[in-house]
Amino acid sequence: MLIEPSSHKEAVKVYKALGEPSRLSIINLLCQHKELSCTEIEQRLDFKGSTLSHHLKQLLDCGLLDLSRKEGTYHFYEVNKDMLKRYVSLTVE
Repeated sequence: MLIEPSSHKEAVKVYKALGEPSRLSIINLLCQHKELSCTEIEQRLDFKGSTLSHHLKQLLDCGLLDLSRKEGTYHFYEVNKDMLKRYVSLTVE
């Protein structure tokens, strides 16, 4: 797979985000579920609120996650599978 020069900055952001084990764990967890709330991610991965918020922001900023919906104070996230497929050669179902 070749990365077009116009996408180099995007690719760097994605690979930097995936290079952090905690963020990779979040992506892996969300690939197993359609969507999860912050609370569900926090409980399943045993992260603290501020740490999780930081990692989610990084994943949102590079386009790997989408905010799928809000219910009151709960935010639900899902993997942007098109973006993940573009930069990761693993099968995403």
